[in-house]
Amino acid sequence: MSAPVLLITPPFTQLNTPYPATAYLKGFLNTKGIAAVQADMGIEVTLALFCKAGLQRLFAQIDTEVEYSENAKRIIALHTDYIHTVDAVISFLQGHNPTLAQLVCKRNFLPEAGRFAQLDDLTHGFGTMGMQDKAKHLCTMYLEDLSDLIQECVDPHFGFSRYAERLGRSANSFDEIYHALQTPLSFIDTLTIELLAQRIEDVRPFMVAFSVPFPGNLFAAFRSAQWLKANHPHIKVGMGGGFPNTELRSLSDKRVFAFFDYITLDDGEAPIENLITYINGKLPIEQLKRTFALHDGEVTYFDNPSCKDYKQGQIGTPDYSDLPLDKYISAIEVVNPMHSLWSDGRWNKLTMAHGCYWGKCTFCDVSLPYIKLYEPIAAQLLCDRMEELIAQTGQSGFHFVDEAAPPALMRELALEIIRRKLVVSWWTNVRFEKAFTRDLCLLLKASGCIAVSGGLEVASDRLLQLIDKGITVAQVAKVNKHFTEAGIMVHAYLMYGYPTQTVQETIDSLEMVRQLFEAGILQSAFWHQFALTAHSPVGLNPEKYGVTITTQGIGSFANNDLEYTETTGVDHNSFSYGLKKSLHNYMHGACLDYPLHKWFDFKIPKTSIAPDYITNALQEENISSKPTTKVVFIGNQPVVEYYTKSKKGSSWEMASFRFESRTETHTIHIEQAQGKWLESILPALSVNNIATTSLQSLKESYEAAGLEDFELFWDNKPMNTIYKAGLLQL
Repeated sequence: MSAPVLLITPPFTQLNTPYPATAYLKGFLNTKGIAAVQADMGIEVTLALFCKAGLQRLFAQIDTEVEYSENAKRIIALHTDYIHTVDAVISFLQGHNPTLAQLVCKRNFLPEAGRFAQLDDLTHGFGTMGMQDKAKHLCTMYLEDLSDLIQECVDPHFGFSRYAERLGRSANSFDEIYHALQTPLSFIDTLTIELLAQRIEDVRPFMVAFSVPFPGNLFAAFRSAQWLKANHPHIKVGMGGGFPNTELRSLSDKRVFAFFDYITLDDGEAPIENLITYINGKLPIEQLKRTFALHDGEVTYFDNPSCKDYKQGQIGTPDYSDLPLDKYISAIEVVNPMHSLWSDGRWNKLTMAHGCYWGKCTFCDVSLPYIKLYEPIAAQLLCDRMEELIAQTGQSGFHFVDEAAPPALMRELALEIIRRKLVVSWWTNVRFEKAFTRDLCLLLKASGCIAVSGGLEVASDRLLQLIDKGITVAQVAKVNKHFTEAGIMVHAYLMYGYPTQTVQETIDSLEMVRQLFEAGILQSAFWHQFALTAHSPVGLNPEKYGVTITTQGIGSFANNDLEYTETTGVDHNSFSYGLKKSLHNYMHGACLDYPLHKWFDFKIPKTSIAPDYITNALQEENISSKPTTKVVFIGNQPVVEYYTKSKKGSSWEMASFRFESRTETHTIHIEQAQGKWLESILPALSVNNIATTSLQSLKESYEAAGLEDFELFWDNKPMNTIYKAGLLQL
């Protein structure tokens, strides 16, 4: 076999599941017959560090002559306890040793340092989540204590899910990273390079391609590339992924190419295929696709316009082989069930649609191809890929990593999952738009949807309009109610500090959020401070939004995050602590009756939002259906009985329908003639029929049976209860 491409995710991303970029690329290369091997160096370094031998090396690195904090001194004093327990902890977090939970929860097995002093009330937080989750949380705090020790005593750049992130953030100039690369290898660098060296020896690739999704992966990628250039100069080295896609679009610093031969942008399939063909001498350099290279001594960007990107149906199924799927670590950092989805459990990552179907939000990089170019995948093909991944990984959980999953495609995917009787659980990111009706949410739940996340952003109608979000707070509340009542958990992304946002609007946003939690229709949320990026509508037209960009010129390295001033002069940073502290309490169902000023140590205005704003918005809802609405029955066919009802000398011929669901029985009684029609039509409405039936065609069928007033029959109480048994209007 010819030498393969080695696809690497450098340290660190998630520890519970592989970042999917290399799996996507390997799946594509499979379709082209190109050999590829992938490695997640993040999990490999983590496991090399957090084991008995790794901790022995770590503690041996610590200079005991230095004066450390009391917390570090405590951990050092307990080093034998950490070395003794670490293998058992990692095995438990990998799911191999579940009985350890009993021992961990006794609180006398794990050594405890500073992180344990910050623990929430575990009875409150885990009362409904169980002993396994409580133990995972305690073990996570144990690892975080060790992480704090590493940062203080051995390697200040270390951090779970990120490494040297500060060096990668807003690196307008390459100088700081370049100077850091001239220093000796750190302890974590050394572990990374040792594992990389072994991988190069085993695979013997002709090219190493690093996928760098985040700033926290960047420095490790450069360190690895630096070692490759020094020790294997014949190997070509490339970089792609989320970080270069957003940050390196105007790259001009020649020093970067002392480490990387090529840097590609946006979708990686066509660029890596052309790059491999070029390296093999079968393509001139001018025909590379979206690729930076040093050519004739100058940084040159090649983008062959005749080379088209592949359609989503052509790129193959992600391939997770080579990755140690049984060795990933399920951690629970935050006592919150939605946050745990990110860090707990192994999720197969897929995408329903390339790009964003909305593509208008003014804070978002909507001008970049990964968002701008919208292309959905057919539901049948998605289900085919899901079945392939279940067979390959043994895991039936899916995280669809869309910018915003399209409701119409979610509906078709849910129907296809139910038709195929797939047992899966899945979650994704959405726009909280009115398409998410009560019945659509019930369908999604029936197909295995367990959670959604979406942007409520500033929770102010004026600012939502300025953002061009296309939603209102009242609409978000109604949609969240539909998800929640269907049993789907809802997480909201919240934003503060948007240009022209006033102090009053910040406080009113907090009140809206408080009311959403109080109404029980929001289970989880997170506040982000607005960041101005070069490729967003605000960054491209700052004057329209009252913004003055203060970043001086275009740097030679990363050019995405921009510094700016805005007309209000509000110190948005000052609200950060109060917003996050209040939210932490709201997520625990605590302090919902606190006056808002209690969360801040400075004077704030009273909210202008009525205390029953959200309650009133939820009461205003009415369910109306269009004639084109599709009617689908996803439940079990009912037991039907016909009988005669008598009262005061009169009698009526009636029909009884008993619908059995997994948890409930629903019974309705209607007139016999209507019952005979309903009994005849229900099989045609079955989800197993690909041909769908509209409300209008049902009306025509009803009237053709000689029955009158379809609307009165359809909207009456008996028919209005069978949605619980699976009769849905979509």
